[in-house]
Amino acid sequence: MTEIEESAGQKTTEVSEDGPEESQKSESNLKRAREDDGESAAKYRKVDGEHTKVVAKHYNTLEEKGLAERNKSRIFYLRNFNNWIKSMLVNEYTTKVKDSLQVGAPLRVLDMCCGKGGDLLKWQKGGISHLICTDIAEVSIDQCRARYEALAARSKRFAPDFTAEFFVCDSTLDRLRERYRDPSVDLNLVSCQFAFHYCFESLPQAECMIRNASECLKPGGFFIGTIPDANEIMRRKKLSDSDTFGNDVYSITFQCDTENPPLFGAKYNFHLEDVVDCPEFLVHFPTLVKLARKFGLELVLRERFGDFYQRMIPRGRGLIEKMQALETYPPFYEGNLNSTTPHDYSHAQEFLDKSGSHGRYSRRLGTLSKSEWEAASLYLVFAFRKMKKVWNKEGKPEFIQ
Repeated sequence: MTEIEESAGQKTTEVSEDGPEESQKSESNLKRAREDDGESAAKYRKVDGEHTKVVAKHYNTLEEKGLAERNKSRIFYLRNFNNWIKSMLVNEYTTKVKDSLQVGAPLRVLDMCCGKGGDLLKWQKGGISHLICTDIAEVSIDQCRARYEALAARSKRFAPDFTAEFFVCDSTLDRLRERYRDPSVDLNLVSCQFAFHYCFESLPQAECMIRNASECLKPGGFFIGTIPDANEIMRRKKLSDSDTFGNDVYSITFQCDTENPPLFGAKYNFHLEDVVDCPEFLVHFPTLVKLARKFGLELVLRERFGDFYQRMIPRGRGLIEKMQALETYPPFYEGNLNSTTPHDYSHAQEFLDKSGSHGRYSRRLGTLSKSEWEAASLYLVFAFRKMKKVWNKEGKPEFIQ
């Protein structure tokens, strides 16, 4: 048992997605948001994407560090843990899709906000047939394409290749389908990792991104992703009694009304050591669920990272060790801990003390430093299933399960 297993059991009060009172409130707020925004395409064009250029510039100028430098990073284990979360999520849903397909049927994937191609190996291991990669940052797409070409060259003799296409595009403002090689393509899976929250800058951006996720997705296909948990962020904000909070790994500074945050444009600046330093937006999850249903997507999974870890660790223990996603405590060499912050491993030591592990050859465990776990536990995983489209008696389209 790791310390994460203990930490993951802690619960917080969250907004219900299904309760009638919350549902009615969300419907009313969403209607008000539409009215406030005026549903005017011309008006949206003036204000939409104000911060997407900032995000694109940030990732275009982010220095690419080699493996040796990444190994020295303060968030080495956090990044690997997040990568393990993505691996387990991708594996779970590629498996679900393959189980529903006939033998030999193609498995096509859209990776929205693909970044530098960090998930390419996951898609290869998932046995996909075709991959569409898009990102707002041109530098990221160039690096993603180069990674794919290197992967394809290495794997020719050992594994079947998957075809791929790449293009630069803002998924919150532009229709992706118009950029596909084949606009009539049927997708089985859409993935958006650690980026979907940018679309909650405004209602039309959110609708655009969800439409892009849903439009070419086959009935029964899935839209999966990882986003910051707005409930957890607001909980920590209230505990801190300040608009700025965090630790030596991450920090959040609110730049909006936190007493009555808007459904869209609830802006905060997020800083993560060596990786992120740009504006982000709270995702009001009940609103996301309602918008998703509008485009034929039904919620099937919402789990915070801690709960997802608990469910996945029985089958993912070998992979989590291989990916070095947890730090060994105590270290094999004295003074070789990733964090020098006092008490960052007190939870691990307390667990060992309670389990009766003492002496030179005492038991070791895998954990994250408290600072890294506080950053990781800000996030949740989600999955939506594409529903079937039918036509009612009035000749209007409806989605059914």
